[in-house]
Amino acid sequence: MNWETRVTKMLGISYPIIQGGLAYLAYSDLAAAVSNAGGLGQITAMSLDSPEELKKEIRLTREKTRKPFAVNFAIGQHGRPFEHMLQAAIEEGITIVSVTGGNPSPFFNQLKGKAIKKLVLVASKRQAVKAEELGADAVMAVGHEGGGHLGKDDTGTMVLIPAVCDAVSIPVIASGGIGDGRGLMAALALGAEGIEMGTRFIAVKECVHAHQLYKDALLAGNERSTVVIKKSLGAPARAIANDWTNMILNVESTNGGYEKLKNYISGTANKQYIYEGRLQEGFAWAGQVMGLISNTPSTEEMIQQLINDAEKIRHKWM
Repeated sequence: MNWETRVTKMLGISYPIIQGGLAYLAYSDLAAAVSNAGGLGQITAMSLDSPEELKKEIRLTREKTRKPFAVNFAIGQHGRPFEHMLQAAIEEGITIVSVTGGNPSPFFNQLKGKAIKKLVLVASKRQAVKAEELGADAVMAVGHEGGGHLGKDDTGTMVLIPAVCDAVSIPVIASGGIGDGRGLMAALALGAEGIEMGTRFIAVKECVHAHQLYKDALLAGNERSTVVIKKSLGAPARAIANDWTNMILNVESTNGGYEKLKNYISGTANKQYIYEGRLQEGFAWAGQVMGLISNTPSTEEMIQQLINDAEKIRHKWM
């Protein structure tokens, strides 16, 4: 069945499926596996320590796939400069980038005159319109169901996606609460031309940096197993509920502020959970879609199952 959309044509991929940036997890093994399976894999740039490490990861990915892949830049990570990392991606000939977590204007300025496709993660209609004005080639609109950092408006995917589609002329990619063929078909019905999945791509074999206990927690949980932290900082983000997130919420309930929160929400605390499997001594990002995850197949198996299920729905209703 033909899965061509403006997104697949623009990115040179077979299926309108994009892997999320996944801080500390999205490296060559996962990115290449997603791209080889027909989607768009991504490397997370700002989780790496230097431009040289990013260049190495890009080269490793190219050794594992000849298909297109992207580099994701989470530019809002505590104000850490991104310019030298972006320059490294440019020097390596990357043709697709995505940007999350901050104002993309200075990011786009550095890309002027470059034949590089630019995807921007947004969480509101206003942000989507601004991204288009700045020169984004597509927006990835994430609803409140999503994992990791979210918008401040608490708008769910079912409402956000058609609102964004009505507001912009560039392609819209739906994100948040999507993890199977039903989610893909729902996104297309809402007007999107592709999907981005984060949490679902953690529970696959090629996400080798995620501790098995992290993957097990995704399988064991349900749609009520997450909480939104960091609201008091104006940067809401969804994580798996545990003792650690309870401590974060307790500090937030007393208006503790960043200084009292910084050790609880640090990258170190994140890695204690996702790398070391210390499930009550750190935190891990996850969306409500973890309630729909029941296995950890290979990336190719997961994508093919998703497409097969979506095609069954298309045959049923078309």
